[in-house]
Parts: sequence; C-alpha cells; structure tokens
Amino acid sequence: METTSSYPPTGVLVHTGFFYDTTGQYLDVICSFLEEGLNAGEPALVAVPLGNLELIRARLGSRGGAAHFRDMSVLGRNPSRIIPAVRRFTDAHRGVRTRFVGEPVWAGRSPAEIEEATRHEALVNAAFADVPTTILCPYPTAGLDAAVLADAETTHPQLLGTGRTGVGPRYTGTAAALAIAARRLPAAPCGAEEISFGAGDLPGLRRLVRERAVSAGLSGERAEDLTIAVNEAASNTVSHTGAPGTLRMWQDATAFVCEICDTGQILDPMAGRRPAGAVGHGGHGLHVVNQVCDLVELRTGPWGTAVRMHMDRA
Repeated sequence: METTSSYPPTGVLVHTGFFYDTTGQYLDVICSFLEEGLNAGEPALVAVPLGNLELIRARLGSRGGAAHFRDMSVLGRNPSRIIPAVRRFTDAHRGVRTRFVGEPVWAGRSPAEIEEATRHEALVNAAFADVPTTILCPYPTAGLDAAVLADAETTHPQLLGTGRTGVGPRYTGTAAALAIAARRLPAAPCGAEEISFGAGDLPGLRRLVRERAVSAGLSGERAEDLTIAVNEAASNTVSHTGAPGTLRMWQDATAFVCEICDTGQILDPMAGRRPAGAVGHGGHGLHVVNQVCDLVELRTGPWGTAVRMHMDRA
C-alpha cells in the first residue's frame, strides 16, 4: 500500500478519503501528510477519536507542536458540528493553505450517526469549494461495513489506499447529502408523546420539554440545552410556515429524543452548518440546535421538514 502522498500546493479544495488496513499504515500516511503541510507552512488541524489522536501526537513528537488537535468523539459527536469548526479554523488562517485530518466515522457509531457523518462528508465538497485547504479523511477497512466504505467512495473526489488510490470513480459531489436529507426518518415509536403547537404555545412547550427531559434522566443543564434546541426548531416552524407544528418526544436505549415536524421545506443544504454569524446567511436557530444536541437528524422535502434531536442520558 502507498504510505506517502503529494498533495497540490495550489488550487482550492482537495478532499481525500483514506482507506487503511493497519495502525501502521494509518500513522504513516497521516503523519507524512501533516509533516508535508507543516514543512510548507500550512497550518494543520487534526480531529480524530482520542485513542488515534494520542498515537498521532506520539508519532509526530515535537514536530506536531504547530498542529492543532481536537478529539473527534467530542467535536463530532454530532457530525453537524464539524464543518463550522473547520471553517472557523480555515477562516482564522486566511491567505495561506491549511490542512485538516478529519475522522467522522469509526467502529461503534450508530447507524443514525454514520448516516449523518456521511451527509457531512458529502457537504464538505460544497462547504469548502472556495477554500484553499487539503482534507484527509481516514476509514478503517476492517472496522466498518462494506456499505459505509462504499458511501465514503461517493463523497470523496480523491481516494487513497487499498487499491483505491486516485480520482474517485464513484464520486457524486453533494448528491449523497441531498439524498439523505430528502429521505423520511423512521416513524416515531408507538407511545411517543405528541403535541400540536402554534405561535402562542411556545412557553408551554418549553416547560413540557424541560419536565419530560428531567423525568427521562437528563441533568438539569442537559435538559435546559434540549429545551433551547426544541424552542429554536419550534420557533422556525412558527416563523416560516404559518401553520401548526408537531412535537413528538420519546426515550430510546440511550437518549431522550424530541422531534419537531412541520409543513415547510428547507432549501439550503448547509442550513445550520455555517459558523455562527456567517454574513449573508440565516440558519442561526439550526446552528444552535446542532451545537447543543448530541445528534440531529434533519430531513426536508415537498412533504415538509422533520428535525429530530437526540440528547444522551449519559
């Protein structure tokens, strides 16, 4: 397997899916990628799960002092948070090319989390199309289902490793993100609490969500965060649709879940995924929702919009 690579110093976005078999291959490629960029004066951000983060830092040693490190299991717990964080990094280094190692998918993530991470990877191609940055996304071939690896081939213009090196023949741009966004979510479970609401019902809705969240075992702070998120989503319904919305609430094995549904449609695939205060764009409410929830599933189409917000009890 090829363990070193050369990435163009000019141009705009380079987005590569890196498929690896062993830890040695993982470290060889990622550390070569980072050292190449640092030697060229390119600031680097590394966001991978903590165990891998420690391995990379140990391999780089003092050479990694110029890189920035984030635990992806925290930053990317909700994959919708990743693009705003990386965009803040690239915006802080305007005028120079940057590098980013991002590992949003790892063994043990739930199917819903992996789907949102796949959506994130597809949206990277639009979010950074005008940004001079080089992005490397590792995928372990032994730890992930074949379908997950196949999806990664559609979301990366460039591929590296395990026979995939070169231009991605199955790359589809943002198509995967749009397909996921338009796909209806599975129905809420039987027994989910359901409330219809309008413009005058938001104070009562907030009280009810807070009460149910605490009863479900969320701490006071996390219950308050979820209440804020539901209020933002419900306020969007009231402000933009002119029709009643529906709140559903239930518990699953690990989380308390709230879902806001309405008849509106969100046309911007990047809604809620830009840094706070991005000039010329709305989506502040969805940005807040993404920042405070552990997982957000947003689906929208001519049939309406559903925003499903998960808050883990642990």
